Amino acid sequence: MLDDRRLIGRLKQGDREVLRQVYVTYKDTLLTLAYALLHDMNAAEDILHDVFVSFAGNVAEFKVRSGLRQYLTTAVVNRVRDRFRRQNTHRVEAGNRQGSASMAASAEQAAVLSEETQRLTGALARLPLEQREVITLRLKAGMKFREIAEIQKTSIATVQGRYRYAVGKLQALLGGECEE
Repeated sequence: MLDDRRLIGRLKQGDREVLRQVYVTYKDTLLTLAYALLHDMNAAEDILHDVFVSFAGNVAEFKVRSGLRQYLTTAVVNRVRDRFRRQNTHRVEAGNRQGSASMAASAEQAAVLSEETQRLTGALARLPLEQREVITLRLKAGMKFREIAEIQKTSIATVQGRYRYAVGKLQALLGGECEE
């Protein structure tokens, strides 16, 4: 946290190298997180870009409360949630616009990803968003249940329950025991 405060101080003084350093440090983790939640690399890259543009533009007002990692992770999760809300609001429009792009992206991703990764990605996509967030934040971002509870604005017990249910559902889906 002390290091984060020093970095933010340098950013507020206009040190562009620090912004690059923050980006390089967190981009892979944040992109992996966004992709795991969205299952669309283009959308994940857009979210990552939006988060860093917003961060760079608002650094003058930025106050370190919980650390840069948690702040940026929360920003990514919130952008993903916003995207899902917009899609649900404009479901018909979004379906028509994204249909062919999703098919092209899926074909490209299928060539790149291994069969096991595809199975896991498919199983994750079948989880409710809250459970997918908990699994992804815990396993991909290495966050503690307490940190996830803060992001989801819920209790630690709820987060632990979501994690348990998600793991159980993933085991059933990947083991072939559950068809939906």
